Amino acid sequence: MSGRAALGSSVDPVREVMAEHRELCEHAVDPLEIAAGLEEAGFGPDAAARCRHADLFSLAEELYARVPRRPAEPGPVRPSRRGAAARAALTAAALAALPCAGVAALGARWPVLLTAAVPLVLLPVLTAPPEDGPGPSTAPPCRPSDALGPAPVPRWPVRSRRHPAAFGYGLGLAALLLLPLAVPAGDGPSAVALGLAAAVSAGSAERAARWYRQVGRGHLGAAGTLAEFRSRMRPVLPVAVALHLAVLAALTFAALAVRTVVAPGPAPGHGGGLLHLAAERAGPGPWAAQGVLGLLLVLPALLAHCGRPTAAAVGVLAGPAATLGLLAAGRALPSALLLGGGAVAAVLLAYAWAVLGRAGSYR
Repeated sequence: MSGRAALGSSVDPVREVMAEHRELCEHAVDPLEIAAGLEEAGFGPDAAARCRHADLFSLAEELYARVPRRPAEPGPVRPSRRGAAARAALTAAALAALPCAGVAALGARWPVLLTAAVPLVLLPVLTAPPEDGPGPSTAPPCRPSDALGPAPVPRWPVRSRRHPAAFGYGLGLAALLLLPLAVPAGDGPSAVALGLAAAVSAGSAERAARWYRQVGRGHLGAAGTLAEFRSRMRPVLPVAVALHLAVLAALTFAALAVRTVVAPGPAPGHGGGLLHLAAERAGPGPWAAQGVLGLLLVLPALLAHCGRPTAAAVGVLAGPAATLGLLAAGRALPSALLLGGGAVAAVLLAYAWAVLGRAGSYR
C-alpha cells in the first residue's frame, strides 16, 4: 500500500509519509525542499489535511523536525557554475553555427545536410552537465537551532548524458536550425543570415536556461513557503525569454549588416544608415518568424534544464514538424514557421509557465 493510500487509515498518517519519503527528508536542506518533493510526488492540500495539517508546508516542517539529517557523501570538486555555463554556451553556439555555416557554403544537398545534422543531434549530449557527484548550491545550510545533525551537501538532480530524450532533443534541434537553410527562400542571402544568427543564438538559449535554473535554486533556498517561492519565480521566466530574444535580435541585426556590406544589392526603402538598411533586408514576416524560432530554441532548453527532458524533446520536434506540414500545404517558409512553429511555441510557453513555477523543478 502506498503512503498516500494509507494516510486515511493510519493512526499516525505522518509516519506513513515519513516511511515513503525518508530519503527526501534525510537529505533536505530545509522544510521547503521537502514540500517541493512532496508536491512533485503528487501531494496536495487534501493529503496535508489527512495528515492533520493546514497545508503542505506545515506537513513538511513536521517531517523536517522528525527525521534526522543524513549528510550526503562528498563528491568530486566541480568547476564554478559561471565558468561551466559560459563554456557550455560557447560550445553550443559553435556546435550549432559551424554545421549551419557549412550548409550555407556548400549548398543544401542531402549529403551535406546529413553530415551537418550529426553535431547538432549530439549538441545536448555534449553540453549536458556532468552526472556524477553533488555540486554547489545557493540553498542555505541547516540552522544551528535545528539541532538535527550536520548540514547535508545539497544534491544536484541527475541529468544523464545518455537519456533517450537528449537525442530526440538533438534531432529536433537539427531539424529546427537546418530547415531555414534547406528550404528555398525569396532572398537567399538574407535567409542564410537569419539562419546563421539563429544557430549562434543556441548558445544564448543554453546560457539563459542555466541562469534560470540557478536563480530557481537560489529562490528555493531563500523562500520561506511554496507560495513565496512561486511569487519570486513568476517574473524570472519572462526575463529569461526576453534576454534570449534580445540576444537573437542583436545577432540577427549583425548578420544582416554583414550581408548588407558583403552583398549590397538593391534594398527596399530610401537612405538610412547601415542598421536601417540591415533591418530592411528582412521584412516583418521573416522577423516575426525569427522570433518564433528563438522561442522554439529557448523554451525547450529551459524545460530540459529543469527536469522536463521529454517535454523539451517533444516541443523541439513539434516545431519543425508543424512547419513542414504547412510547407507541404503550399505555405512559404516565413508564414509556415510563424503559424506552425508559433502554435507550438504558444503551447510550450503555457506549459513552461505551469510547470517551471513548481519548486520540484529545481531540487
